[in-house]
Amino acid sequence: MRVEKKATVVSTSVAALLVVMKMTIGILSGSIAVLASAIDSLLDLTVSLFNYFALHNAEKDPDNNFNYGRNKIEPLAAVIEGTVISLSALFILYEALIKIIYPREMNYVNESITVMLLSILITSLLVMYLNSVAKKTNNMVIKADALHYKTDIFSNGAVLLALGLVSLTGEGLIDPILGICIGIYMIYSAMPIIKEGILMLLDAALSEDDIKKITDTIESQTDITDYHKLQTRESGSHIFISVHLVFNVSISLYDAHLVADKLEMKLKQLFKDKNVHVLIHMDPYDDSEINDIEETI
Repeated sequence: MRVEKKATVVSTSVAALLVVMKMTIGILSGSIAVLASAIDSLLDLTVSLFNYFALHNAEKDPDNNFNYGRNKIEPLAAVIEGTVISLSALFILYEALIKIIYPREMNYVNESITVMLLSILITSLLVMYLNSVAKKTNNMVIKADALHYKTDIFSNGAVLLALGLVSLTGEGLIDPILGICIGIYMIYSAMPIIKEGILMLLDAALSEDDIKKITDTIESQTDITDYHKLQTRESGSHIFISVHLVFNVSISLYDAHLVADKLEMKLKQLFKDKNVHVLIHMDPYDDSEINDIEETI
């Protein structure tokens, strides 16, 4: 089993444990913050299951129906996860506002505090594990999952703080007010995940820094007289690069291929933590103007 898939199994198991813990004490105590946290963990469970499905399918080899593989399942999963985070944040905001309008007394405060302490400890260990996997694999789904559970640490901490203050002061408004802060933070954290996933789904080009590394590598090849039509995109853990290389008309096809193969290896070395696919078109003369005319027709 790939380390990424193993990570989703671990996160799914942890989410299931947290759902049982929080849902039980949330119903008994009547705390909106704890109940909202339980529902958020239930969404975590759903997302982790979806992430396992996404990674399982993303690693399948290309076939007749998907010639380039299913790598875009990964950014799709990241967009869905970011959306789930935002929706759960909106639910927390709604429940917090309801409690402000219609205050309710809380029960089992000490038991709720104990559950939230355990939740923070368990979630912190999970985030450390997911971050280590994300660092090794640079997998977008695992990075999104790690960020998701990181927001849970802050939200659980805020819930714990609210419970502690309610226990000390008896002021019930502390619970929904901190719930509102949690919701706003979760939405703020989800936006970069959604943005990155959407850009990848839309085949956005690589960053300017990555493009600069690619062009510098191409221009370092002395056997190439020019190049044009450089195109890049990223799909999950895969990077695609295509370019037209211009050679001297007198070069043999064999020698041109040797140069292209050498350049391909150099480009792959630029992104060692990714699966790099390079498509090189070899031109005996600069046909960039002809290509531009054809594209406008």
